Amino acid sequence: MNKNRQTLIAEVGRATQAYQRATDGFDDEVGRRLELNGSDLRCLDWLTERALSTGDLAALTGLSGAATTALLDRLEQKGYVRRVRDAVDRRKVVVELTPDGAAKVGELYGPLAREGARLLSPFTDAELEKMRAFLLQAAQLVDRHRARLRQPAAAAGTSRKR
Repeated sequence: MNKNRQTLIAEVGRATQAYQRATDGFDDEVGRRLELNGSDLRCLDWLTERALSTGDLAALTGLSGAATTALLDRLEQKGYVRRVRDAVDRRKVVVELTPDGAAKVGELYGPLAREGARLLSPFTDAELEKMRAFLLQAAQLVDRHRARLRQPAAAAGTSRKR
């Protein structure tokens, strides 16, 4: 790999870190405004895409079943979510955003999303496809390493001798 490419890859890495820090800072401020913690916000983020079961949310957050129930109780009490019977399998309960919850979240994230969409307007469809592919692969990479960190120390090869 030539030096210019190494430099560019390092610069992309630093730009990615700067973006992650900015996003974390923005999410922290949204959490302060809505009086929610990081797990609460991530839960609402997933629910903006679709209703999910409690088990799905536990897996996504990495929380225990009891902790996920407590999280959902908090969000339900504040009016952000509701538990409803699944439309297909009436025995199953799913969690969805309430209209008020969606409005509160949208009020804070909407302007950022709209301005972010405008940032993408100068790019060609081919460039946007490459960006999308990169971001999806990067998310999968991070998820794999998060799963690795969740493994017990012995399974990860870092057991200590006593």
